Amino acid sequence: MPTSRKAKSATDTGKPVNLGRHAAECKICAHADRAEIEQEFVNWGGANRIAAAYGVSRDGVYRHAHALDLFRKRQRNIRAALEKIIERAGEVDVNAASVVAAVAAYAKINGRGEWIERAETLNLNDLFERMTAPELEAYAADGVLPSWFETTVGATASSSERERNGS
Repeated sequence: MPTSRKAKSATDTGKPVNLGRHAAECKICAHADRAEIEQEFVNWGGANRIAAAYGVSRDGVYRHAHALDLFRKRQRNIRAALEKIIERAGEVDVNAASVVAAVAAYAKINGRGEWIERAETLNLNDLFERMTAPELEAYAADGVLPSWFETTVGATASSSERERNGS
């Protein structure tokens, strides 16, 4: 069976990278624009474009990214990739469905790069029916909701049932 000539990275083999050795041999570690190179990579800049812009090799960009675990930071920064798609929607031939899908995906990713499903339903009529006459009057006059209203909105149906049953 043929073997690949490509060396496995530390990430592939599970072995930790010797950062001292990496830094001693890495052109990016010694580069005057190292911080910018790393930031562009984390912000989903293409390795070919980064290499050409900073006069380094594409393989060097990937070796550096693997050694410093920049792929994990990049994965958490998926919002940056989606922003690029959304931003370029007017400049390239895309269909409406792909733009809407990118916007929908963007809306489901929080600031930490985590995918959050927002599948919550709420019947406001039931909540207003629970309000007492003075609470309704205060809401009508000043727009002030009772304190229990805000905590109920965040509750799930099962936790609300447990509260009513005293469990």
